[in-house]
Amino acid sequence: MQIFQEVAQSLSYTRAAETLGLTQPATFAQVRQLEDQLGQKLIQRLGKTLFLTEAGQIVLQSADRLMEETENLRMALAEMQGLARGHLRLAVVSTAKYDIPARIGAFNADYPGIEVTMTVGNREELLARFARNADDLYILGTPPEGLSAEIRPFAENPLVVIAPPDHPLAGQTGLTMADVAKHPFLMRESGSGTRLAAERCFDAVGASPRVRLELGANESVKQGVIAGLGLSVLSRATVALELRHGYLTELDVTPFPIIRHWHVAWPREKHQSVAARAFLERLTSDETQ
Repeated sequence: MQIFQEVAQSLSYTRAAETLGLTQPATFAQVRQLEDQLGQKLIQRLGKTLFLTEAGQIVLQSADRLMEETENLRMALAEMQGLARGHLRLAVVSTAKYDIPARIGAFNADYPGIEVTMTVGNREELLARFARNADDLYILGTPPEGLSAEIRPFAENPLVVIAPPDHPLAGQTGLTMADVAKHPFLMRESGSGTRLAAERCFDAVGASPRVRLELGANESVKQGVIAGLGLSVLSRATVALELRHGYLTELDVTPFPIIRHWHVAWPREKHQSVAARAFLERLTSDETQ
């Protein structure tokens, strides 16, 4: 069931085999054996693409529940023995990947027996993972309204407008988004929470950004701004090192900095593992100290 779950989520025998540390033929054989045992075709191939059958979708839901309960059982038994062992699965929005690893390091120092897996993606990718219950905790910027989740803020996440230090707007005060709209702009990809925030600020003053490039990663945006390709909006945590060393400068633009918060979320009906509860307690206690 674990092998089928990995194949069903990645829709690739090769990627599933790499994740599980198995060979591709062995992975394929295990799925075929499960199909034979159940008497149902679970995965079908159309051209070069794999698809779940209706039976496969039902089995995947059961596999998810089974793996979750197995992990909960393992953690509960470990807790009874006074141990902290198990697996914690985190899904982290890309703008938080600069902050969360340090928190994981501090957590592992106290709980060395807990293996932590961190998956990084944009807002839409994390929401897709949330929908299929792929992780224990989700680190997001602003969770969408109507999300069936328990949500807690745990840290400030200010957004800022950045520019190279020799840009004409650098050092000026009292700028507006209309001023920013006169210059080339680098935009994050569709589905990014940072992009949504930037677009709302332009819309608020009736301005349209002169988008020179659309980039799918914070690192690409930073390097593009440093190279003088345009201005952009990013989380201050994302560019802290570059601001400190003078590779970038933060512009004085109304309404920035926009003070948002990082949020940790998990499905409302989900039973949290011991590891998830411990990490959640660490996140929230760190911000109150």
